[in-house]
Formats: sequence, structure tokens, C-alpha cells
Amino acid sequence: MTAYFIGKTYGTTGEGSFSRGQANFVVFLICAYVAGFAWSWGPLGWLVPSEIFPLETRPAGQAMTVMFNMTFTFIIGQCFLTMLCTMKFGLFLFFSGFVIIMTAFIYFFLPETKGVPIEEMYAVWKAHWFWGKFIPDEALGSYAKNIQLTEKA
Repeated sequence: MTAYFIGKTYGTTGEGSFSRGQANFVVFLICAYVAGFAWSWGPLGWLVPSEIFPLETRPAGQAMTVMFNMTFTFIIGQCFLTMLCTMKFGLFLFFSGFVIIMTAFIYFFLPETKGVPIEEMYAVWKAHWFWGKFIPDEALGSYAKNIQLTEKA
């Protein structure tokens, strides 16, 4: 919606103007987007890794998660204004595209962890249609029996 509104007014040249009411409306739309992100996708970058790493790899996994999160936040912060000047309203479409990609990735590649104890995360990954081929059977240990029982049920 924001991209359409800004694109309609400024086009690809970046020339145009908003009335005070229109400018307030655009600020409202941007704030609504930020609030929606903060209540949905924003915390997931911190929450999901804390739930999916098995106990043996959790400290290293969380360290890598924090490093990549901070690095990419810095890169986005440094590139945002340049991208806005270059892409104009297309920047909003760019970020919308990434939200669609993230949604598809989560839907297809992230297994459900609700109610799963952290000790059984290897079993969850092994049972996944894609990630299962990357988890060796030796990693399951005593949880291999749980997978076999679950598959038979």
C-alpha cells in the first residue's frame, strides 16, 4: 500500500509532493508496517534459533545467530538511504518480496517445535522431509527409538 501510494505520487523520477495529510498518512503506513514487523517477524530471528538448536550446539548456534543478525542489521542500516534514493518506492516492494520469501522458507523448511523438548530436536530435524538427510542416525542416540515409534504410529 505504501509503495503504491508513494509510487503514484513520485513515480520513478522522485519528483512530486504530498499534502500535509498525505504525508501523515504515509508516516502512519510506515509505522503500521514497522509495528506489524515488530509484533510478528522481528522477534522470530531471536526466538526460533533458541528453540531449534540442540543443547550440544546451542551456544555456538546462538553466537552465530547474534553475529549474523547484527551484521545484516548494520548492512541494512548503512544501505537503506542509498537504496531509497536509487529504488525510490521500489524499496518497499523489495522488502515486501523478502517477507514473502521468508514466509515461504518458514512454511516449507522450518519444522514445528511446539511442545517438543529441546533434547529431542535432533529427532525433529531427522523427521523433516528436507533436513532429515543431513542428520546422521548416530546423532539421534536414544531418541532414534522415539522416531521409529512415531513413524509406526
